Amino acid sequence: MGEFGFVIHPLSMQDVMRKYPIAKRIPNKVMRKVIEKLPPVKVSEITGITSSFAEAKGYFVGVPLLPDQLLSLPLDTVERKIVKACQIAEGMGAQVIGLGAFTSVIGDKGISIARQLKTPVTTGNTYTVAIALEAVKKVCKVIGKDLSRSEIVIVGANGAIGRVCSKILAREVKYLSLVSRNVRKLEELAKDILMETGLSVHISDRLQKTLKRADVVIAVSSSADVVIQPEFLKEGAVVCDVARPRDVSARVAKERKDVVVIEGGLVEVPGDVNFNFNFGLPPRVCYACMAETIILALEGRYENYSLGDSLETDKVVEMLELGRKHGFKLAAFRSFDRALEYRDILSVKEKIVDNAV
Repeated sequence: MGEFGFVIHPLSMQDVMRKYPIAKRIPNKVMRKVIEKLPPVKVSEITGITSSFAEAKGYFVGVPLLPDQLLSLPLDTVERKIVKACQIAEGMGAQVIGLGAFTSVIGDKGISIARQLKTPVTTGNTYTVAIALEAVKKVCKVIGKDLSRSEIVIVGANGAIGRVCSKILAREVKYLSLVSRNVRKLEELAKDILMETGLSVHISDRLQKTLKRADVVIAVSSSADVVIQPEFLKEGAVVCDVARPRDVSARVAKERKDVVVIEGGLVEVPGDVNFNFNFGLPPRVCYACMAETIILALEGRYENYSLGDSLETDKVVEMLELGRKHGFKLAAFRSFDRALEYRDILSVKEKIVDNAV
């Protein structure tokens, strides 16, 4: 049986309050100082993962820091906490460890953390790319949007997920725009894409202006706050929000009934799975980054897999195939923490048609 660990952290103060109910009676400013001092802790044991080929079990280990704290505290302080969490997983028998949410984007995206451990590490970003692209293609098919001829915008294109998404889509589409705050790095990425695929992509650090013409948006920024507001989006846009915390404002759900927003990277895990921890998803469903860690454990692939800024496109294909082999599949669509039915997607298509008449 393969064993894995997965490092998590609270995405909001509400998450902290669920774990530590006393936090409801403590001012946020004070509680933030308290959680900075808390050590990593085992959260739960994960059981029941069974494919046709193997079984696996795992452990959630929590780093009690909020996203903005992970990004703003001294790097060595944050890395020490993440390494300690990984060592707790090692002590419980984990043979491969996944870095979840913002623990995967700290510093050099897992490379220096892996060097301090005996156990191999992955960020899970490779499978996240595979599942996000599969979800986008499925929604576009439902809504009748030709992805190859659509205006595609990738928000956070300089990140590990954004870079490899850009390189894969550049082989499949005609119109691709890349958005990030660092234009110099975007220029380097655009040059690589031109050399590899022959596609000339548009680059920009002006998010709102670029989104105004986007038919499809893949949001993968590492921002601690929302970056996409309802007024930024084009009518009929399909938005895949892969980021956690999310990139898309909750206002979009209330104010823009003419766009489709899906949570990217959600996977159904094979077996009678019990995470023994409520992280806001339906039973047997987890994020693709975690699913990659599970797949490596099922395969007995105890190796560093998705680390650093430069993910390999070949690995995206490999991980998608390994997931299918073990019975992992794209989960039902969700949008802003609720199920998104096909009729909801089709209603957007109908609104676009009605407005065009």
